[in-house]
Amino acid sequence: MVKGGAFGQRFTLFDAVLAVILSLVAIVTVYPVLYIVAVSFSDTAYIVQNKVFLWPKGFNLDAYKQILENPRIPRAYWNTILYTGLGTFINLLMTAVAAYPLSRPGFFGRKFFMIAIVLTMFLNGGIIPAYLIVQKLHMIDTIWAIVLPNAIWTVELLILKSFYESMSGSLRESALIDGASEYRILFQIVIPLSKPALASIGLFYFMGHWNSFFIPMIYLNDAKLYPLQVVLRDMLFFDTAKETSLIDKSTITPQSMKNATIFISMIPVLLIYPFAQKYFAKGIMLGSEKG
Repeated sequence: MVKGGAFGQRFTLFDAVLAVILSLVAIVTVYPVLYIVAVSFSDTAYIVQNKVFLWPKGFNLDAYKQILENPRIPRAYWNTILYTGLGTFINLLMTAVAAYPLSRPGFFGRKFFMIAIVLTMFLNGGIIPAYLIVQKLHMIDTIWAIVLPNAIWTVELLILKSFYESMSGSLRESALIDGASEYRILFQIVIPLSKPALASIGLFYFMGHWNSFFIPMIYLNDAKLYPLQVVLRDMLFFDTAKETSLIDKSTITPQSMKNATIFISMIPVLLIYPFAQKYFAKGIMLGSEKG
């Protein structure tokens, strides 16, 4: 055993094995991102010859110029931002409101509602009934088909409910004595004190909306309403011969165009996650404690 510096910590065999495993996981995680970025910024000749590894060769911005010049991808990017922003707001609002009565021990029918909610994690009506409901509500080819059917996720609701239960009951009792209504307690006391938990589940909601392609693919028929992930799916899985509307093959390769689009789709996540990460672990841990 070796002492680890000024802190007097011991570096054991377990620490060495853990360091090796985490290093391998980091490499496996980071390598695809570096490769995507390298290809997107590389010259066509080096891409065709498979000479691009972890660093761009023959620095080239033609793929990004092509993306900005073609209206389909910027429009899809804006659609994704709109769906994600509105969807996450609705998710957080509905989850915050629904979790509050479920966290109150005296709420009538609390056990029944909890059982019904938990059952949705194991039983599902299926795609066809969900599509028929959305169709009957005339939400096909609208933004509401994307953001309303999944307004509340069960796991996130349970996390926030547990967080509410961990709060001191004296806060609510003091507010009730002062004459505050349940609505005022929720929106002026409970929700402002729940920022860590809301930030953690908000990150889940954000990632879910940003990476969603299956739901838009089902409910959206108009290509102008497609989010970025659906456009990416078309680019990655359809025959490249059909991509003439997206790619000028005389200047760039389909690989360069695809990787540039993928990198652009990752930028918001890379910017937001570092700021939300500090709330993520804190919100999960506090929501699992009672006190």
